[in-house]
Amino acid sequence: MNRENLKNKLSLLALSMFRKDFFGIYHGSISAKTESNRFIINTKEAIFDSIDENLIELYFKKDYRWNQASIDANIHHSIYSQISDAKFICFSMPPFTTAYSLNHNMIIPKDYFGYKEIGSIQIVDPKQFEDWYDRAQSEISYYFQSQKTDIMVIRGYGVYTFNRDIHEMAKKIAILEKSCRLLLLDGSVKDSTSD
Repeated sequence: MNRENLKNKLSLLALSMFRKDFFGIYHGSISAKTESNRFIINTKEAIFDSIDENLIELYFKKDYRWNQASIDANIHHSIYSQISDAKFICFSMPPFTTAYSLNHNMIIPKDYFGYKEIGSIQIVDPKQFEDWYDRAQSEISYYFQSQKTDIMVIRGYGVYTFNRDIHEMAKKIAILEKSCRLLLLDGSVKDSTSD
């Protein structure tokens, strides 16, 4: 697939996810593997509703371009270099999923699509945030490989996911967010009726 086509796909997905509040201003990351040793990722200055000009191609071997890349570039690099099925990677902070992760250890969808498409997901506790970025590169890749999954919910931080297909990746994040929204709404209804 040519780079312009990949950039267009990333740009369209980023805009859609920004509109859903999955990405914030300068917060989040999205990438696509272009060759066995290269990938396109957003820059540090990326604003996700107009990401076209804020995508940069990086080689696995670090050079000056890495200074412009997203803070998450090392994590994406680690996933691409260790997981051959990773063609697209996304880090987002969907508000309902992130909020649900604060007080729960598992996401067990009660809605049909959540149940059928994603099933239950363990919420990973990053422990202390002070050194999270030092550990994230190895811990996220290790989690994906050891749990044989393509989605990771990290308490109070957000969601990492990868896929061979960009649309499947986006669909999974959207279903997860809808399921967490329903779980939170269900919980608030139960809380208000128990008074």
